[in-house]
Amino acid sequence: MTLDSVRATTSASRDPERPPLAGGAVPLLGHGWKLARDPLAFLTQLRDHGDVVRLRLGPKTVYAVTSPDLTGAVALSPDYIIAGPLWESLESLLGKEGVATANGPMHRRQRRTIQPAFRLDAIPGYGPIMEEEAHALVERWRSRKVIDVTSESFRVAVRISARCLMRGSYADTRAERICSALATLFSGMYQRMVVPLGPLYCVPFPANREFNRALADLHLLVDEIVADRRASSQKPDDLLTALLEATDENGEPIGEQEIHDQVIAIVTPGSETVGSMVMSLLQVLTEHPGLADGVRDEVQSVTGGRPVAFDDVRKLTRTANLITETMRLHPAVWILTRRAVTDTVLGGYRIPAGADIVYSPYAIQRDPRSFERHEEFDPDRWLPGQTAEVPKYAMNPFSVGNRKCPSDHFSMAELTLVTAAIASAFTFEHAPGSDARPRIGITLRPRDLRLRAIPR
Repeated sequence: MTLDSVRATTSASRDPERPPLAGGAVPLLGHGWKLARDPLAFLTQLRDHGDVVRLRLGPKTVYAVTSPDLTGAVALSPDYIIAGPLWESLESLLGKEGVATANGPMHRRQRRTIQPAFRLDAIPGYGPIMEEEAHALVERWRSRKVIDVTSESFRVAVRISARCLMRGSYADTRAERICSALATLFSGMYQRMVVPLGPLYCVPFPANREFNRALADLHLLVDEIVADRRASSQKPDDLLTALLEATDENGEPIGEQEIHDQVIAIVTPGSETVGSMVMSLLQVLTEHPGLADGVRDEVQSVTGGRPVAFDDVRKLTRTANLITETMRLHPAVWILTRRAVTDTVLGGYRIPAGADIVYSPYAIQRDPRSFERHEEFDPDRWLPGQTAEVPKYAMNPFSVGNRKCPSDHFSMAELTLVTAAIASAFTFEHAPGSDARPRIGITLRPRDLRLRAIPR
């Protein structure tokens, strides 16, 4: 179904009604308690109640969208902007002036500033750094009895992002500080989204103090990065230089707050989502050893036994299909929100101006109406010619339209290289205390994965 046909069907009703209200709301918290207790199951079950369903989050009414065509319409229509409970919960971290949260002309200007760093012809320039970090990861694991997958995955994601996009402005200590801060922040922010208790989050409970310390440290770290670059007088060809030399609509240098928020937007979401995906990929390699062997065999066939290199990435199609299937069943970005800027109609239902919209890529990508054997992990479903029956917006791990992730090719190359390197070197098994259950935060990842890496 095309966007035009979605618009035609959603605007055809002469007397649009309010969407049905989901069951199970409780006083004060509404459906927030279900989103906090078991959000994946709750959002997945909403499709049984319709393509658009009303929810209550505290005092708010929120509209959940459950079908691929309507999520595509929301993502592509100018009637809906980046806003809502997700972005409000992230505001203390991402600010209002970064590419992740800005709307309108500011967002378009910011994308023009950062886009050159992620052009297809720019990605090979990052290849040597990606190779170095992937192989350093392998060498580090050779001496580890047990791998703490959470810290290791964040570490490689942070280091690749920082070294590629902000050359010369990081040290290992800063990478460790970012990893520690992100683990605390993204857990606390999800709670603030689904249970919006406002002033209670200012009460100095231990969890609130820990959250505030992590937030302050991350913002301090960003200020250190920018100050170090300014003091060095160096201008490497990277994204941080582009930001420091960027101008606004009037030709004036952009403000310090925008630079700060842009650096946050570069380091934080990318590191969190890629790190989460590395964790899920390690879970898949552990639980599907036959597929891990297939990745190893493909790498051996392509490389002839030498260490895998960036130039091999485009040939590793089997590995790429495994990553795509991992993104389908274990998406790092599992929930998204938008806000209607005008009265509109969606799926035949009335959506008032100012209303918040929520939808779940996790639920959409596990919908049996879109995918045969929808709960089965099958990378071969992404072979050429196998995806003709998949609805257009049923699988968009990097989003679509003007909110499409600008670093999609960068991230896919990074994930392919890291996966190929570790699957070639090791098989994996769970260590005592490993917990592969989903950890629900702003991103989705295994709760506490601890593995033994067994050399091949």
